[in-house]
Amino acid sequence: MKRFDDDLAFMLRYENVAWYENGKVRILDRRMYPTKIEFVTCSTHQEVAQAIADMVTQSAGPYTAAGMGMALAAFECRDLGRKEMLDYLEKAAYTLSHARPTTANRMVLTTNGCLEAARKAMDEGRPVDEAIFMRTIDSLNRRYSTIEVVAEHLVTMFPDKGTIMTQCFGETIVGMMLRVARKREKDIKLFVPETRPYFQGARLTASVACDMGFDTTVITDNMPAFVMKRNKIDLFTSAADVICMDGHVVNKIGTYQIAISAKYHGVPYFVTGIPDKAHQTIDSVTIEERDPQLVLEARGVKNTLEGVKGYYPSFDITPPHLVSGVVTDKGIFIPYDLNRYYDTEVKEYY
Repeated sequence: MKRFDDDLAFMLRYENVAWYENGKVRILDRRMYPTKIEFVTCSTHQEVAQAIADMVTQSAGPYTAAGMGMALAAFECRDLGRKEMLDYLEKAAYTLSHARPTTANRMVLTTNGCLEAARKAMDEGRPVDEAIFMRTIDSLNRRYSTIEVVAEHLVTMFPDKGTIMTQCFGETIVGMMLRVARKREKDIKLFVPETRPYFQGARLTASVACDMGFDTTVITDNMPAFVMKRNKIDLFTSAADVICMDGHVVNKIGTYQIAISAKYHGVPYFVTGIPDKAHQTIDSVTIEERDPQLVLEARGVKNTLEGVKGYYPSFDITPPHLVSGVVTDKGIFIPYDLNRYYDTEVKEYY
């Protein structure tokens, strides 16, 4: 079977995202990578859902973990009759898809696809867990190949020898844009904000970029404006957890302030992803708030006195007037015209 993770960084290879084998799911613990390379092993689909909720994996990782978790759920109920098995898998699908509220709509697409694979396997008398596993691998292949097309459009906007600023960890698009840039011999440099409190930029984006041979500089989250002015950033880019049809972008907290700075300094901001028809307006998005204790510490080391409070909205909202373009597999759209994306057939990859 052809795989589309060839020549990518360690943490973007399928086995190092999430993997189902021998009745367990193994997930790379991105909360500590690259300081430590450790995997969280889940023996039940509920443990997979908890790992997703606990940020063991982030960005696109939860979609892979959910698919592998559905394979594990099928293993758990392998001795039940057809109706009982389907009931069990439907409950598991809800548990996994709703592990994090902001992305629940798209996670449902992943788990629904797994349910379809399960029904077909039952009809054909094949092992259901294996069918869901193979469906998840196929989904990974479709996502990687689709996002590579997105990357082709994005990299076209990179100047030769350009300097690019990222935000958080866009997972697939990070690997694919770097692979495309390398193929086109675009000698780009990256400035990577650290992305508190989990440091996904410093630990994940910077690791992938360095692993793939690019000049990579990490900056703290309060440096982007100064760096844009002093270091002549050519382009700011991020992925998105949700791109609403009205052009609002929901992404890791901090994206909004970088977009404001980019607008002020004349730096274009290109967001990558697929417009989400489930969110016609920003009003339909739930902004997840996480444990405020995480703001009071850095990688487990407490920085504040007892009695000091924290506040941790996990995402923020960037309005369309700050977005230069939405980069998709069908090209680049202005944020006010996203309905046109659906004028032609859409390639699903969840």
